[in-house]
Parts: sequence; C-alpha cells; structure tokens
Amino acid sequence: MEPYAETESLSRVRVVTRILVAWALIIFLRLIILQVVQHDELRRLAAAQQTRQVEILAPRGRILDREGRPLAMSLPVDSIAIDPVRIPDPYTASNILAGVLGLNQPELLGKILVGAKAGRHFLWVKRRIEPAESERLASFGFDWVESRRESRRFYPNGALAGNVIGSVGFDEQGNSGLELAYNDELSGHAGERTMLNDVRRRAFSEVVDNEAEAGRDITLSIDQQIQFVAERELARAAVENHAGTGTVVVMDPNTGNVLAMASYPTFDPNEPLKKGSGLAARGNLCVTTPFEPGSVFKVFTLSAALETTNLTPETPINCGGGSITLFGRTIHDTHRYGSLSFADVLAKSSNIGAIQIGLRVGDEKLHDYLLRFGFSRSTGSGIPGESAGVIHKLRQWSKSSIGSVAMGHEVQVTAMQLAQACSVVANGGKLVPPRTVLKMKWPDGTVEPEPVRPATRVLSPSTALTMRRLMEGVVLHGTGTRAKMPGYTSAGKTGTAQLYDFNLRSWVHRYNASFMGFAPVNNPAVVVVVTLYGTSGGTAGYGGPVAAPVFREVASTALRVLNVPKDLPETPAPVKEAAPADDDLAIAGLSAPSEPPQPEAVTTPPAVTQLLPAPVVPANFVGISGRRTPDFVGRTLRSVIEEASASGVRIEYFGAGIAKAQTPAPGSVLSPGETVRVQFGR
Repeated sequence: MEPYAETESLSRVRVVTRILVAWALIIFLRLIILQVVQHDELRRLAAAQQTRQVEILAPRGRILDREGRPLAMSLPVDSIAIDPVRIPDPYTASNILAGVLGLNQPELLGKILVGAKAGRHFLWVKRRIEPAESERLASFGFDWVESRRESRRFYPNGALAGNVIGSVGFDEQGNSGLELAYNDELSGHAGERTMLNDVRRRAFSEVVDNEAEAGRDITLSIDQQIQFVAERELARAAVENHAGTGTVVVMDPNTGNVLAMASYPTFDPNEPLKKGSGLAARGNLCVTTPFEPGSVFKVFTLSAALETTNLTPETPINCGGGSITLFGRTIHDTHRYGSLSFADVLAKSSNIGAIQIGLRVGDEKLHDYLLRFGFSRSTGSGIPGESAGVIHKLRQWSKSSIGSVAMGHEVQVTAMQLAQACSVVANGGKLVPPRTVLKMKWPDGTVEPEPVRPATRVLSPSTALTMRRLMEGVVLHGTGTRAKMPGYTSAGKTGTAQLYDFNLRSWVHRYNASFMGFAPVNNPAVVVVVTLYGTSGGTAGYGGPVAAPVFREVASTALRVLNVPKDLPETPAPVKEAAPADDDLAIAGLSAPSEPPQPEAVTTPPAVTQLLPAPVVPANFVGISGRRTPDFVGRTLRSVIEEASASGVRIEYFGAGIAKAQTPAPGSVLSPGETVRVQFGR
C-alpha cells in the first residue's frame, strides 16, 4: 500500500505543479500582452484619465492711436465650465447656475443631462462672465465647477473710430476693420499646459508645455482727438441735412498718415452684432462706398489742363451763356456765365467752363491723368473691403463722356481716393499712398515700423502751386466761403452731385454734398475730405452750405492738435458768405446713371433744368457800378486780402511777396462782376 500512496501523492504534486505552471504561464503571457503588446494603448488610456491638455490663450494685442492712447485692449475675465458626470443633483445645480449667471434653467438642465449620459467630463456654461458673477459662484465651493481665465476685447472709447478699428467675434477673432485686417498679428500664438487629476478628476498639479505668445500692439496714424471732432461734426451735419450716410477723411498730405476716418452712422464695437444686422453695417464707408463726386472733380480736370495745354489761370473760357450742345446733347449750367477766366471756372464751379477745359485736354490725356491721381485702383489703406471705384476704360466712353467726367459724373470714387488725390495738389505734386498703421510692437519690446510705400510724381511743382492758389480762390470768393477759418488760410473745392431715383426714373432733389480742401495754403499740413450722401433741402443740401462748415471745424481742430502755426489774424475782417444759389451743382441731368453707369443710354431729361435754382447774382458780388478800385500796390498779401474782403472787392493774385502791380489801376471805376488782378513779387 505504501508504494501506491506514494504514487498517488506524486501524481497530485504533478497535477498541482502543472496547474501552477499553467497559471504562471497565463500570468506571464498576460504580462507580456499588457507590458508589450498593449503597452502604448494602456498608457494612452491612463494618461487620458490622469491628465488633460488645456490651451493657454494668448493675450490679444492692443490697438493704439498715434499718441499711444488705447483704442482697443483685452481684459482678463473668468469663464465657467462644469463636469456633468460629477454633479450630484442636476436639477439643483442648473437652478443655482442659472440664477447666478442669468441663464435659461431648462435649457441648461438639458445640456447637463445630455453631458452626464454621454460621460462627458467638460461642459462650458458661460464664457467671459462679470467679476461679480465669478465671485458669487466661487463662494459656493462646488468641486464640479471650474473657472478658467480668458480675455475679453474692450474698446474704452465706445463708438469712437469703430468703423476703423472694427470688432471681434465671440472667439476673439477679428471680423471687421483693422481687427480683421491684422488679426494674425494681434492674435499671437496660444500655449498649452498639462493638468494632473486625482481620482475625482480634480486638478492638483500642472505643467506648462508651451508658453503663450502675446499678440503685437499696433499703433495707428489715427489721432483720437481729431477723430472725435470729425465724428461729432459729421453726425451733426448729417442730422441737420437729412443725409443717410456720410464720411470724413483727414490726412497729412506729406506723409500719407490718415489722422481720422469718420463714417456716419457708426457703431459701438463693445456691443455684439444685433440679430438681423450683418457685418456690412460695420464697414468703413470712407473706403468701401464709391460715389459720383460732382464738382470736386473739376480740380483734377483743371490740373490736367495746366499740365497738357497752354491754358493759364488768366485764360478766358467761353461758358456759352449757361449751356452747351455736346454731340447732340444740350448741357446746362447753374448760372448763365458768358465768359470766365480759367481760375473763375473753378471758383464759380462752372460746369460749361469745366467741359470746355476738358475738351481742350481730350479724352486720352484726361483719362491718363485721372489714373495718375490714383482713381480706379485701391489706395492700399489696409481697411478690409476697400473699393477701387470706377473710371471706365476709354473704349467704354461715349462721345459726350468727356463732358460728364470733366465735372465729376460717369465716375465713382471713394472719400479716401479723393483725400489721396487732393494731397497731390497740397504736397507739391506727388501721389503719397495713405497709411493707417505706423508701427507694431512685439511682446519682447521690439518695434517694427510699417513699411512706407514710395510716392510718385503726378504734377509738376509749379502746377501744384497754381492749383493751390486757384483752390484758395474758391474759399476766398467762390462757392466755398463757409470753409474760411479764423487764424488759418484754407483752400478747397465744393461739390454737389444730384441723385437719380431709379424707381421714379428721374432726378430728385437729393444730393451728394462734398468739400475737399487743405490748410494752411502756403504749407498744407492737413487735407480734409467731407461728403454727405443723400442731403436734401433745396440749395441748402449743396456742398458749400453742408460740407464746407464740417471741413472748417475739423481742419481747425486738426491744425490746433498738430500745433501748426497760424498764418492769419485770429479775427479776420468779416466777409459776407456767398448766397446759397451761388453754388456748385454739377448738372446730373447730363445722363441717367446705371450700374455700371452708361451715360449714352439716356438723354437729358428736360425737366431737370427747370428744377434748378434760377441764376441769382449774390448780394456781395463785387463790381457794383461806381465802386472804385483800392490801391493795393506795395502791400503784403495778407493786407491785400483783408482790404479786399472788407471792401467787397473780388481779387485774383499771382506770385508772392509784395504787390508790384494791379489791374485795373487804383481809383478806376469797377464794372459789375469785374475782378482786380494783383501781381506780387519779391
């Protein structure tokens, strides 16, 4: 029996041994699977449970005005998230959160239940909350509530320069204006950190993997003070004259720096987009909205004539008694001038005179010079949505297009293009591209100036100086007398383009009223272009009465802010303003506009001229029978201007320095409408 018992014991040992070996082998194989075969996957799952990656948002760069004053900045705020899985009572939690954060309780409860059912451990509740909301929620001490630091875009001046700066969306990304144009530079680069969680997914440690790189600060050429006055005066004029929209551009003609860009109406970028209103409402009308400029365009017609013909400021221009037949179409003037000097064609804004001058220049040369002035292409201002305007190709011109274009019809330009073109006259003949951004500053303090684009020669210096003097005549004794400023000389050109109602298929008494000018005359420091779209009120809606006063207030403020020395006495001798009828309405009845304009398709509606004001001789028109010519010889330009203004005598002067000669001679009896011409010299 003993051998049998021993054999049975050995058999049992062998069975147990085999079982143990098999078990050990299974464990070994399992370890091989876990440690080798499934190692990477298991490690990933463990990391997912124990850690989570959190984005570190980069602070958005600031937008500053030219003096370093903030126009847009980002402020740190809290955002609230929750872990739906860990919420013990979703109904109570949704009630508390909705009450503290001002949310819809049923909607929030639904999101929590859906998140918990799906096993989601993260759910945004409300982004960028107020500090008081954050403090109140923190006082509850909920371990399933997480507060994350984010930033919110803030515009300290509200609506000021809103159409220039633009705005950002909820994701802090630019959606209009310079916020959109320079979004990459302002946004910077986000960082990343790893959060270590305990078994209840509460963070107890963190490791920063990549630091966030803040966005760059951008310094604009815009001046906050000038911008404020431009917006204020534009809004006032728009309301008073029933204009739907309006623009003001203020530019340094020598550098191209844009000191102000005002659009009416404006908006507050702190306010979110209203439901139903698109981003178009936040556009910058100074660059996005081309229009028919009307008589301000005569400046460029006359400039081309001085460059390409033998016409001079003294050359008499036949104005045809107020009408001209051009290739079978009769065009009317606002006044029945028989003959005007080249200079007075601009001062009196004669349409017929401008057409006669345009005919002397010719289609090809006029078209060429308009392109040289920068029309029909973007100015490169950097504002999104900029329009190139419309100067039709020569092959699209009809025979009578020269008459339309010469006085600002059949073309479409933006306010920024006008400011750029006017700067050519103001700075001595060069086309200087506009600048809205001066420099950028990196987070490490490195300053990167914005590249300056090269200027191109358009007019000879002598032509530019002559045009300066002619534009000064518009302010001294022409249609722009309301642009006179105390302490400063000024020059400019009024413009009024009549609007066409496509529904009524006729011209209506609504206008685009403009004034384009600069100051001081001898050394221009600012160019200001004002346009109000859709003005009404008869002649009260014209460029002289509507836009020139805006120019006066904005330009005088800009000159004061820039510390430009005065070149006139603070309180000049009183001058009567031109009567409203003595204005600048470019006869829109030449043709009906279309999209794009096709002037040859429609002839002049006969009723248009009947609706225009009858010719009126202003009460202060110089040359009343029996008035004698003052003696200007030996006097300074300022003294001559003051004397002429006080006595109501119209003058036209040439040169600089001391008056050397005059025509008519001192003491001569002036005929009605006669102008005294004074020659100055050193």
